[in-house]
Amino acid sequence: MTDQVDNWHKLARFDTNMQGELHANLLRNNGITVSLQPLSAIPGMNSGIVLWVEDTDLAEAQRILDTIPTDGAALLDEMSDADFDALSANQSNTTQGNSIIDDNNGGNL
Repeated sequence: MTDQVDNWHKLARFDTNMQGELHANLLRNNGITVSLQPLSAIPGMNSGIVLWVEDTDLAEAQRILDTIPTDGAALLDEMSDADFDALSANQSNTTQGNSIIDDNNGGNL
């Protein structure tokens, strides 16, 4: 199979469908038309996915995908302690801000 079909180009292949769908949504949010090709015809089979883009969007789509960090360890190394503190503060604030009062009314006001 070729990497080009008419005016569509194979942009990337992902090992999981979720990875491919996340990247496709990112591209769509940037105005790029994306076609997804699952690597299995069986519904629910997580065998990977291929992203296809039109030739007019190929360079921009590749530029966007190149900006996404793919190495989780490198991403953690780039984050500062302040980033981690901000994340943990946000998580603790969201759990504290959602307090539920149990008045034992069984849903009656």
